[in-house]
Amino acid sequence: MQFPMSTMFDAIALREWMSAVGPENVVADEGTLREAETATFATNRRIPAIVSPANREQVQECVRIANRRRVPLYPISSGLNWGYGSRVPATDGCVLLDLRRMNRITDFSEELGYVTVEPGVTQAQLYEFLRARNSKLWMDCTGASPQCSLIGNTMERGFGHTPYGDHFANSCGLEIVLPEGQVMETGFARYEGAKAGPLYRWGVGPSLDGLFSQSNLGIVTRMTIWLMPAPEYFQAYYFRCEAEDGLAPMIDALRPLRMNGTIRSSSHIANDYKVLSALQQYPWEETKGRTPLVEPLMGQFRRDLKIGAWNGSGALYGTKAQVAEARRLVRMALKGKATRLEFLDDRKLALASRFAGVYQRISGWDLKRTLAVLKPVYGLMKGVPTAHPLFSTYWRKRTPAPTEMDPDRDGCGLLWFSPIAPNQGIHARRVTDLAKERMLASGFEPAISLTVLTDRTLSCIISIAYDREVPGEDLRAAECYRELLTCLGKEGYLPYRLGVNWMAAMEEGNAYSETLRLLKGALDPHGIIAPGRYSSARADAAPGPTSNVNTVSIGS
Repeated sequence: MQFPMSTMFDAIALREWMSAVGPENVVADEGTLREAETATFATNRRIPAIVSPANREQVQECVRIANRRRVPLYPISSGLNWGYGSRVPATDGCVLLDLRRMNRITDFSEELGYVTVEPGVTQAQLYEFLRARNSKLWMDCTGASPQCSLIGNTMERGFGHTPYGDHFANSCGLEIVLPEGQVMETGFARYEGAKAGPLYRWGVGPSLDGLFSQSNLGIVTRMTIWLMPAPEYFQAYYFRCEAEDGLAPMIDALRPLRMNGTIRSSSHIANDYKVLSALQQYPWEETKGRTPLVEPLMGQFRRDLKIGAWNGSGALYGTKAQVAEARRLVRMALKGKATRLEFLDDRKLALASRFAGVYQRISGWDLKRTLAVLKPVYGLMKGVPTAHPLFSTYWRKRTPAPTEMDPDRDGCGLLWFSPIAPNQGIHARRVTDLAKERMLASGFEPAISLTVLTDRTLSCIISIAYDREVPGEDLRAAECYRELLTCLGKEGYLPYRLGVNWMAAMEEGNAYSETLRLLKGALDPHGIIAPGRYSSARADAAPGPTSNVNTVSIGS
């Protein structure tokens, strides 16, 4: 086989990987590599090859080869990490270790509510697996593509919509290939025959699971995920608030209900820009091509589309009696704070769909358009994956979103900035005010959603959406991201997750970072696994050339 110049860095390693995984599973053609180097924002990483193992043993051999040849590997699960880097490594010169072929579901218990999966198992695959068995268990899924990896999202500490929305908190029993090829399991799973391996995450002794989330200390090749028993009754609720300053009172009203267990789901509150981008693409005609979209035109869209300055959703789970009482408490909490509050179950949703046309003729409100967005969100709260949220990544594109959406391929610009704040109205208002101010000043619409991630915290997802085909937009978006990181960081609102261009931005010279550096040096002395991932390239002593890392000053 003849390798292009870009892969001549180590032809011996490539031939050894071909022997380990099969020649057809080592990709080195320029076109495929360039696709893998493309994200939803500008990057300058070069990928010399893509290697796709089929099982843990092949992963071990790939890692051993990488160590012998001193070639860094960057593991990916599905590679659909849109908004944070897609398939692109954190540093230059890494061979992609693509784990999508590892797509087996290896264990399942209906009675105990768990499933054990490999990295290539997707949201859609698990959903169909449960449907085929008429399971009474629900998965929790994100608003990302149905083809996204369950393990990939969990190891980034992603979240969804049901009471099991904190994905890493609802996982255990990790199987990990360490940087020199050894295999380790966590919790009780490390003991052969342990009955509680997929059920009890702590095991005995120090718990190591967290060391492998958002890290480069190993490659997770298997994990157990806990599933939610389907409730007797499910009811979603939706509310909106017309006033910009109505966010804080709503957050403070709902917090006690989350803390006392009345609300168990990961409730979401989105601003008007976020909802508008889910309903349609940028209104180029109405704005006469000017950006960003601002008042008074934004106010006109709110009135025409019946959306509020803030728009919330959540779900109630339990017996009919439990849901009825929770519904009463939600009504009381939001009285005088939400302009409109609606509760929806399967029957009401079916009726709304059936009579949407009649309702439009009577009221003038295009309910079908609203239902097109509402139904996927409703499904997410029941563990049904959907691709619909991807539509918003085409917000600034001047061509319609295709049926098969692929933000990387289609030149969609997307950067997600994800700070965490205390679950209090004063903090929700401060974060969103700062983000809105900075983004509008940078020329971008502040599409913002808040998720009550835990009883005590809010996750704020700030979307920088643009068209990568417009000259200069990549640079402006990167500057906007850096501005948000600096500004919000100084206020104490730090992101729970970072894009690949900024993974070293929060590294500090303290005992925490020094401990991680010591662990990396002990486990991965040659810096083979994902150099630069959530650390500086320098700290990992990566064997290949590295790209410049964006660093900013955060904290006081």
